[in-house]
Amino acid sequence: MGLFKSVFNKLKTGLTKTRSTFVGQLRSVLSGKPLSPELLREIERRLISADVGVKAAGELVKDLTAAWERSEIATGDDALGFLKEQLRAYWPPEDRSLKLRPKGETTVILVAGINGAGKTTSIAKIAKSLRDEGRSVMLAACDTFRAAAVEQLEVWSQRLGVEVIKGKQGGDPAAVAFDAVQAAVARKVDVLLVDTAGRLHTQEHLMRQLTKIKSVIQKQLPDRPDEVILVLDATTGQNAITQAKVFTESIEITGIFLAKLDGTARGGIVVAIREQLGTPVKFIGVGETPDDVEPFDPDRFVEAMFAAA
Repeated sequence: MGLFKSVFNKLKTGLTKTRSTFVGQLRSVLSGKPLSPELLREIERRLISADVGVKAAGELVKDLTAAWERSEIATGDDALGFLKEQLRAYWPPEDRSLKLRPKGETTVILVAGINGAGKTTSIAKIAKSLRDEGRSVMLAACDTFRAAAVEQLEVWSQRLGVEVIKGKQGGDPAAVAFDAVQAAVARKVDVLLVDTAGRLHTQEHLMRQLTKIKSVIQKQLPDRPDEVILVLDATTGQNAITQAKVFTESIEITGIFLAKLDGTARGGIVVAIREQLGTPVKFIGVGETPDDVEPFDPDRFVEAMFAAA
């Protein structure tokens, strides 16, 4: 119980901006007032401003309106509770865990995302979580176009006590991936995390390079990668959805790491991802350190959003 409470408090703290701005403002608008068409329109506006998305916001308010017309809810406070339960039920039951092979059989996880999304830090967070589970981890520094990216990954590898495979600056990223797979398999590393170039989703040749990395991995291990995780910056709002759609056209994404949730007041982007993409959010980043990562659990997420200050 103590562990769950401490973990929940970390999530609650990480969602402070969303809770105070989105849910807090909803409370101030709705508390003590009878429901009306004007209030329902205001709820929809607030949902859209929290990056829930126009379609999802419309559907949520349509259900609220129907419940009000059936006299199931009558006040703004009722509407807030109803909305909370709607959001709880928004995600279908699905497996959001990483697909990991038995220890000693190398799991390959490809990590993609544009520059500035928090990709390298997110990789460090995943690596730390896996190490805490007792799994050996290796990193592949395939972002050969940016020396700073390789250096950052090396710093994290030293802090976490994991090996990193790298190549020459400006070299072929796929060649680094090839060497890393060989090394991980030979040393029976449990998990190989492959960092890729911070590809701008508008640059087609960089997308082709991402596809090439995947192909090189599959030439050695035909049934890998086991996961392709896309890191999205929660602070970019609907632009993150646009990025994700383009990435999925080039490579099959199996899960999303939603980074920097602690830095945005618009945590409703999680709802928009579910409604517009259907790709499961597997992790959320709620802080700066390697420990500030949470497996995404819809119930706990909604509870933390609506928790009292």
